[in-house]
Amino acid sequence: MRADAASITRLSEFALQVRDVSRVFSTHRGEQVTALGASSANVKAGEFIALVGPSGCGKTTLLKIIGGLLPPSAGSVTYKGEPVTGPVDDLGIVFQQPILLDWRTVQSNITLQLSLRHLLDPAEQAERARALLASVGLAGFEDRYPWELSGGQQQRVSLCRALVHRPGLLLMDEPFGALDAMTREQLQADLEELWIAARPIVVFVTHDVGEAVSLADRVLVFSGKPGRIVEDIRIDVPRPRAASLLENPKLQNYAKQVRALLGPGNVPPKAVASSSTTSNTVRVQS
Repeated sequence: MRADAASITRLSEFALQVRDVSRVFSTHRGEQVTALGASSANVKAGEFIALVGPSGCGKTTLLKIIGGLLPPSAGSVTYKGEPVTGPVDDLGIVFQQPILLDWRTVQSNITLQLSLRHLLDPAEQAERARALLASVGLAGFEDRYPWELSGGQQQRVSLCRALVHRPGLLLMDEPFGALDAMTREQLQADLEELWIAARPIVVFVTHDVGEAVSLADRVLVFSGKPGRIVEDIRIDVPRPRAASLLENPKLQNYAKQVRALLGPGNVPPKAVASSSTTSNTVRVQS
C-alpha cells in the first residue's frame, strides 16, 4: 500500500522513529520475561526526550535498543532514515557512573574516541576538549587524573567525552542520579546550555520527575512491568529552565501531571525530594 504525500511528509520530519519496539529476555530457567512492552515514539531532530517510569519498567532497555546496543525482540528503530541494526555511529552515551580511565588524564579521556577513530589532528582534539571543559567549569583541569576529581567533576568530564565528537544522538542513563542536589542542579544547567548550543537528539532516562520536566521538550511516561510508553507530555515552557522548577507554576503542574500518571507507589523518593531542594544555580567545584 502506498503512503500518501502527507504521510511521507510527516515521517520525514522525524530523525528518530521507534515503532512497536519490545524486548523479551530468557532466564536461566528458560522462562520468558518481557522487559519492555510494545512502545512507539517519533522524535524530531534536536528534541530533548525524557523517559520516566517505575524501576524495572524498561527505560534503560529502550535506551539501549535506540542506540543499537541491544536488538529488539519485535518492532524497529529508524535513525536518520536508516534502520538501526547495530551500534549507531553518530552516538554519545553518558552513564550513571563516569567510567573514566584512571591512567589517562582528563583531556586524554575526553579525546580517546577521537584518537581511536582518527578524527581531527591532535591539536584540534585538544582544542575541542579544552573548550568543552571550559563550558562546564573545568578550565585548567586538562592534566588532572580522574582520581584527583570529585564525583561531580568526573561526571562533567564524562559529559564532555560524550559530546566531543558532536554526535547527533545523545543517550543519558540516569547521569545525575548519584550526585548531591546542588551538583545535580549545576550539571542540569550545564547540560541544557550545551544542548541548546549543539542540538543533538537527547534521550534521557531519569527517576526524578522534576529533572524530567525541567530539562525535556517531551516526557514519555512508562507503565509498570512490563513497561510501555503510555503518555507523551510536551513541556511548553521557554528556555533556559533547568533550575526553575520552584519558581515556575507551569513546570510544577507538569510535574504533578507526570506524578499522577505514575501513581503514588511509583514516584521514586528522589523525584519527590527534588521539588524541595534549592533552585539557585551556583557554580561550584563539586
